[in-house]
Amino acid sequence: MTLSAREAHEKKVAPPVSGVLPVFHERWSPRSYADKQVSRETLGKVFEAARWAASANNEQPWRFVVGLKGSDTWQKIFDSLVEGNQKWAKHAPVLIVGAAHGIHAKNGRANGFALYDLGGAVAHLTLQAAALGLATHQMAGYDREKARGLLGIPEEYLLGAAIALGYQDEPEKLGDEGLIERETVARERKHLNEFVFGGWGESLGLG
Repeated sequence: MTLSAREAHEKKVAPPVSGVLPVFHERWSPRSYADKQVSRETLGKVFEAARWAASANNEQPWRFVVGLKGSDTWQKIFDSLVEGNQKWAKHAPVLIVGAAHGIHAKNGRANGFALYDLGGAVAHLTLQAAALGLATHQMAGYDREKARGLLGIPEEYLLGAAIALGYQDEPEKLGDEGLIERETVARERKHLNEFVFGGWGESLGLG
């Protein structure tokens, strides 16, 4: 039996932990998107959250190219995706490519933390989206150089993930048993003891 969008979401939500904001456990990465546009007002809130991410020397190196479905920009981003991602991303009403300026504006030197800072801004973006009832899915599977050329992104900008954004739809819409299974299986994460160390490889003992 195929799960509804709500049932799939409930399977993905992680168990709550007292004192941790619920949105951290509610955010996940659907592939099934509804044919429903996201308003500019809502997009503004999503990117406002990204705007206030921390960055080295307050460089704020992130830039986002945003394609709304039906626009040339959306099509260019879509054309840059690998075939496996195109199968489901074709329904996403918003496609985004994140980039980071790789040169410090103040001294002209390479900014070794530019992509790190972009990742922080994207984390803000995805969590704010989840808080607004939106779904996001970050994709490594796209041709960066093709996207750079199609979108006219300068060479000094480092490319991060492509991102699909919209409203979650029924898993069955994916039309692929493998994708449907991935859409409905419960999530797992490593235990804190596996990645929080007091000394390298030595658990700090947080749980």
